[in-house]
Parts: sequence; structure tokens; C-alpha cells
Amino acid sequence: MQLDEVLPDLAAESEALDRLVAGLDAQQWSTPTPAPGWTVAHQIAHLVWTDEAATLANADPAAFFARLSAVDDPLTFVDRAAAAGVAPPDELLARWRAGRAALATALRAVPPGEKRPWFGPPMSPVSCATARLMETWAHGRDIAETFPDDERARRHLRPTDRLRHVAFIGYRTISHGFESHGQAGPTTPFRVELSLPDGGEMTFGPEASPERVTGPILDFCLLVTQRRHPADLALQASGDDAAEWMTKAQAFAGPPGTKREPRAGR
Repeated sequence: MQLDEVLPDLAAESEALDRLVAGLDAQQWSTPTPAPGWTVAHQIAHLVWTDEAATLANADPAAFFARLSAVDDPLTFVDRAAAAGVAPPDELLARWRAGRAALATALRAVPPGEKRPWFGPPMSPVSCATARLMETWAHGRDIAETFPDDERARRHLRPTDRLRHVAFIGYRTISHGFESHGQAGPTTPFRVELSLPDGGEMTFGPEASPERVTGPILDFCLLVTQRRHPADLALQASGDDAAEWMTKAQAFAGPPGTKREPRAGR
């Protein structure tokens, strides 16, 4: 995957969410989302903050390291940064739009073959853009699910082919899911087979692997972004490591996230 392939999809995912939230009124921006303690404004404030951090990491690594060293509590700083970033909708939208443009510029300026620091392992510009798309999709999902009766929100929830990027980073971070829980990653590479909405298939890993995860790509993406409990997904795991990973999957950097509870009736 090349940067010029990922950046247009990141822009498209961001623009789709932008259209959704730009149509909300001030009261709707204050509506609680499925993420505990986060309103719509918190969700966008988090994207603003993370885009700005990613821009700093890619344009000025020394300044990013200085910001990283100031993090006093890695378990709460994400929530605190989101809360601190909440502002009137027009201000948040303006910052988010400017930040998205600045990040694209910073990623294109990184010399070929170089990586930049992040809260987890250093990342290439392609990996950074993929991670930003993953987070934009996940937080957009939270926002859209907040308004189940809104036709615009229902349209936003429809799967697109941009999910392939989320699935890719979900597969690449299988070991991270274990490591974030203080365990070594699996020694046997996983085989992941995902069915696509158009009837096609997306696969990762050796075909003969005994450690397998299969199911719809949407469900896989909901799992690795911790937007659904495994019990609510049509995913099948074969092998001890694969079954355990289902409870630890995490495509984003940092400590283990607060996982969602099973939905009522399951």
C-alpha cells in the first residue's frame, strides 16, 4: 500500500463524518455516545487532538517527544485530552479540518523509508495514515450509532471498501493485542479470512495456519476497534491463540481499552 492510496481514503472517511456532524445542532453535539463519558463533541475533540499529535510527530519529532514525556498518566490522558478539547461545534470543526490538511502535508514531507515516533512503535507515513483512518472510522461509528433514527447516520454506518484499511491494521496488530495485556504475542501467524459486502474475500496470513479467524469484514473491524463485544459478532476463531486474541484484539496504540459489554439479550 502506498501513501497516495491511503490518503485519499482517509480524506473520504473524514469528509463523510464531517458531513454527518456538520448537520447536527448544538444540543446533538452534547449527546452522549456509546463511548462512556464521551459526547459527540468529545469524539471530534479526540480526533482533533490525535491529528495534531500525529502532525507534530511527523513534522517535528523532538517536539512530539517533549509532549510524550509530559504524559503523567497513560491510563487517563486520552479521556482528559478529549475533555480539554471540547469547544463550540464551529470551533471544533474548523480545527479538525485544518488539522486534517496539516497532517496530510506532514505525511507527504517525510523522506521515503523513514518512520516517525508514536505512542506505540514508530510508524511510517502509510501506517500513520492507516491508523488515522481506522480511528476516524471507529469514532464516526460511535457518533452515527448515537442517532439511530437519523437517515444520515444510517447511511454513514453502511460499510465501504475503506474497511480494508481497518482490517489491514487489525491484522498487523494481532501481537499488540496480547502485548497490551502484558503477554507475549503468538508464535504462529494467524490466518484471517474476511467476507466482503460485495461477495468477495480479503485474506491475511498463511493458508495452512491452525490459528484462524473468519467472518464478515465489518465484524472484524468492529472487534479490533473495540466497538463490539466478541459475543455480538459473527466471527469464528479456531485455535487457542486465536480464541484468546478475540478477547484482547486492539488495533490502536496504548494500554488496553475499555471494552464494550455484550448487548442486551445476548
